[in-house]
Amino acid sequence: MSKKKLLINEVFEQAKRESDKTSKNGLAMYLKVHLETFKLFLDEKTFSRYYDSFVTGIKNETNPDPDTLDKLSQYIGYKNFADFSRTFVKREEEANKTTVKISVDHDEESLTEKLSKIIINITNEQHFKIPEFIKKNGLGIMEMALLLVFVTSGVVFPNTKSNSQSTESSFTLPFIGKSHQDKKYMYWNGERYIATDSSSLGPQLEVIPMNEQPFKYLKLITRPDTLTVENALHKVWYSKSNNEVEFFTSFGKHPENGKALKDATEYIIETYGGQ
Repeated sequence: MSKKKLLINEVFEQAKRESDKTSKNGLAMYLKVHLETFKLFLDEKTFSRYYDSFVTGIKNETNPDPDTLDKLSQYIGYKNFADFSRTFVKREEEANKTTVKISVDHDEESLTEKLSKIIINITNEQHFKIPEFIKKNGLGIMEMALLLVFVTSGVVFPNTKSNSQSTESSFTLPFIGKSHQDKKYMYWNGERYIATDSSSLGPQLEVIPMNEQPFKYLKLITRPDTLTVENALHKVWYSKSNNEVEFFTSFGKHPENGKALKDATEYIIETYGGQ
C-alpha cells in the first residue's frame, strides 16, 4: 500500500473516531470544515474523491499536491508527509509494540556515532506516547514504578566517553497494569476508569463492560493550565458543555455524557488551556 493511501486511510479513520460519522458524505463534510483550522481549504467533493480513490478503491487514485499531503499529515499528528512516511506505524499491525529511542551526542567515536539513533522494539506492550502534560496529570505511583523497573532492568546502554554532555532517552510506554485482567467491568471515578468485578453491579455505580482502550488511556486532564500548543496539539481531546471545556488524554467518548471527544485545536488549547 502506498504512503499516500495509508495517509488518507488514516485521515478518514481519525475523522470517524472524532465525528462518529460513517458515511462517505458525512466524513467528507466533517473533514472539509475541520481541516480549515489547519489552513487546508478543500471542498467536500474533493474529500469524497479521495475516499473513492484511496479508501474503497472504486476509482483511480488521484494525486494530492505536496501541501495537501503535509496538512493531512499534521491533522493526524505528524510534522509533514515526510515525517509520516518515515515514522508511521499502522495501528492494527503494531498495536503491541513499544518504541524506545536513545540518542547520544555527536562527539562520540565513529562506532558510537553509528549507534546515535537506536530503535528498540519491545513486543506485547501498547504503542502510546507519554507527553509532558500527562506526566503532570495522570501518572500515578504504580505507573512510575513500572517505568523505573523498565529503565533500570530492561535496557542496556552502550558505553560513552566520560565527557559526554548530552544523552537523551525518550520512552514510549503504556499506562499498564495486570491487576485488571481478571476483572470484566469498569466504572468512571471522575478522572479515570477503575477495573471492578460483578460485585460492583448495582444502582450505586454506573458499571460497564471492560474496554481496554479507554481503561488504559482515557483520563481526565486535571491540570489544563499545563497544556500548551507545543505539548498538546494533536495529542489531547476535549469536550465542551455549557461553555466549560474538559480535556482528555485519548480519543473516544465522554465517560459521563457519551458524546464523541474532539481533537483539541490550537484555538481550544490557547483559550481553555495554559498560555
